[in-house]
Amino acid sequence: MNEKEYEERLRIETIDIQHLYNAFSHYNRYEPTPYAALEELCAVYPFDYTDTVIDFGCGKGRLNFYLHDRFDCSVIGVEMNGQFYEDALMNQATYMKKMKRRQGSIRFEHTYAEAYPIPDDVTKCYFFNPFSVQIFMKVVDQILASVERRPRPLDLILYYPADEYRYYLEHQTIFEQVEEVCLKELFQKNHDERFVIYRVDLSQEVPKRV
Repeated sequence: MNEKEYEERLRIETIDIQHLYNAFSHYNRYEPTPYAALEELCAVYPFDYTDTVIDFGCGKGRLNFYLHDRFDCSVIGVEMNGQFYEDALMNQATYMKKMKRRQGSIRFEHTYAEAYPIPDDVTKCYFFNPFSVQIFMKVVDQILASVERRPRPLDLILYYPADEYRYYLEHQTIFEQVEEVCLKELFQKNHDERFVIYRVDLSQEVPKRV
């Protein structure tokens, strides 16, 4: 299916790329992950109904609806932009009209990512370069606080991974890279066209936060 066919099937509208013309210099433009990229990721990387997934900078909610529809997992979208948040809620209303009763839940939070306390049942966190590395570091700090409260495996999924994100994770946290998914049609031309997955190493002590 192409992008438009996916949107029609899910009864959502998430295609347009939009810039944030305001003072939020640490936050990047809204651009949804291509459906074709999600297909490749999900063909090799496991999601299931027991997962709770957070999409940071979820925009209009594409990833959330895709994962909920395909795997019946619980999904949380965190979005600081009020218009995108409202668009996500509108998409949720039309999406839920077509859905049969599911076990997994969908919810959206209108807040800054760094201010969002991570629920202790979250198993995966998704990032498509939504903000600066300074914000990313604060979000990871919240994630590690949750892991400290309730030790468990937890993955970070980075699409089009920023070098600054990766350097921070590999040199200053207990996350370790466990997988890389290179997009077949695009990786040869652009080596950023990939997913990199990091997992918290529970054998290491969670660094004390200051």
